[in-house]
Amino acid sequence: MQVKLLVDGGNMKPGPTLSQKLGPIGIPINSVIQKINEATKSFEGIQVPVELNIEPSTKEFDVKVFSPPASGLIKKELGIEKGSGAQKKIKVANASIEQIISLAQAKMQNLLCKDIKSAVKTIVGTCTSLGILIENKPATEIEKEIDDGKYDKEINQGKTETSPEKKKQLDEYFSKIMKEQERILQQEKAAKESSETKAEAEKTPAKK
Repeated sequence: MQVKLLVDGGNMKPGPTLSQKLGPIGIPINSVIQKINEATKSFEGIQVPVELNIEPSTKEFDVKVFSPPASGLIKKELGIEKGSGAQKKIKVANASIEQIISLAQAKMQNLLCKDIKSAVKTIVGTCTSLGILIENKPATEIEKEIDDGKYDKEINQGKTETSPEKKKQLDEYFSKIMKEQERILQQEKAAKESSETKAEAEKTPAKK
């Protein structure tokens, strides 16, 4: 018997779905949850696909953990809770190519890519949909540079460590981006409020 679940890494809680599946065959749910949490604790803060393989006759089971979705790994790596709802206008993080290579290595076996370069491009594509910059540039631009061979050396060497100096530079650049985004959003908010006030005033008949 197989049971497929999507759980919070290291923090699965009892729920009706598991009770309905395991209760009738007498599998102790707390034991299952404990084993799943132990198996997924390295993915804390990310939703992880899990498969339970159960032998009803003996009540024995094992837990198989699959790699989390690429978006979940990216968000954990960059310390963000969610992606941008307006990818072209709002950026939520600034990654190094080394971080992208590291994530591609972690997902390689699940991406069905022919090589690590293709896996890197897949991660870059996910960064595009999340509104994440890479090397101070839009992810779409990085994808073209990968095609042109700009990062072949780093990819082929499996370079996954970002130097402190580079990390500082990326953070400083993104800090400026965030300030500019906030300024634009404030301008748009003020313009919207002004427009709404004007529209409301036009609706209100003038007193004689």
